[in-house]
Amino acid sequence: MQSSSSRARGIDRVVTLLRQLHLARHPLTMRELIESTGAPRSSVYELVTILTEAGWLETRPDGSVFFGREMHYYGADYAVHNDLISRAHQTILALVKVHDETTQLCMLEGNKYTVVLSENSPRPFNISSDIGVKVPIPWTATGRLLLAHLSADEIRALIPAEDFVLDNGLRVEFADFFRDVERAAQQGYCCTEGLSQTFRCCMAAPIRDRSGSAVAALCFMTGRDTDVAKRAAMLDDLIRSAKALSQSYGR
Repeated sequence: MQSSSSRARGIDRVVTLLRQLHLARHPLTMRELIESTGAPRSSVYELVTILTEAGWLETRPDGSVFFGREMHYYGADYAVHNDLISRAHQTILALVKVHDETTQLCMLEGNKYTVVLSENSPRPFNISSDIGVKVPIPWTATGRLLLAHLSADEIRALIPAEDFVLDNGLRVEFADFFRDVERAAQQGYCCTEGLSQTFRCCMAAPIRDRSGSAVAALCFMTGRDTDVAKRAAMLDDLIRSAKALSQSYGR
């Protein structure tokens, strides 16, 4: 009989395997899965066989492995039945239609930021971030909004020191970051320029729960050269839309 500890270890390996595929965002060979999960070769082959039979994974002709159709169904079910995500999706589609700019629903996941929903502008040039990829909080406008309920000491404890270094090598000083957090709380929105990408401007407005805490944000991703009048109109619409979602979420 399989012990509870070995069953738990098997479940942990399934979770790790799926997480590695998500992080890679493309099919991985069996060798890559074994190296990235650190699991025994026999265990990885067995799990891949089981999950492929269940439709969670699919094996390509070259032998590489990626998510299967069943995973898409599960994700679609979640999106339909999660009230906030379902409502936010319709809101995002409307904002993209009106302003022709990439629009996203963003949240914190642990001590990182992630995009939950994203709709790109139909224009040939657009700015986007991958759904589900964890990004350091100091790199984002949303991160500054969603930390407003925390003290400086709590924020220091939450965010790893290395996350204050941007992908271009520049460091965000904690004092400057905390001032941004306080300013975002006072304004009820946050705008950043040139953080994770030099040419990118991010606008974020909070979606609040019943207690008034910001649990997510609606975001516009646009270029830093976007006309000032258009930016103002976008920000007004973003704040209005986030407040409407907050009211729905609070019911």
